[in-house]
Amino acid sequence: MTREELIQEALSVLKNSYAPYSNYHVASALQCRDGRVFHGVNIENASFGATNCGERSAVFAAISEGYQKEDFLAIAIVCDGPRVAAPCGICRQVLSELLNLDTPIYLSNGNGDEWDTNIQKLLPYHFNKEDVIR
Repeated sequence: MTREELIQEALSVLKNSYAPYSNYHVASALQCRDGRVFHGVNIENASFGATNCGERSAVFAAISEGYQKEDFLAIAIVCDGPRVAAPCGICRQVLSELLNLDTPIYLSNGNGDEWDTNIQKLLPYHFNKEDVIR
């Protein structure tokens, strides 16, 4: 799957986002080595702490199905905002543990603004299991 196809996969589920509080819709598509694509959207909650972001939804779905970081080829994260959908701090931390540091991350707002990155660039001094397991 090409970069543009993966971005389109994410855009295709953007309408499924549940964002009645922020009205900021996010969706993602996670491509696996075997060709499977996991989708995720942000799902808000009135308590806000129970909200889940689109990229975490996709990665958690894949992990729940038995996939591991070695299975992930790339993830596209899209939004309907004025700028590209850069992951929040919680998502950066989760992605730093559940993706390889060089896994491509394609960011887009669906209006032609796009940015290619990876978790190493987004969170260069990430906290990981080596920091807590001794």
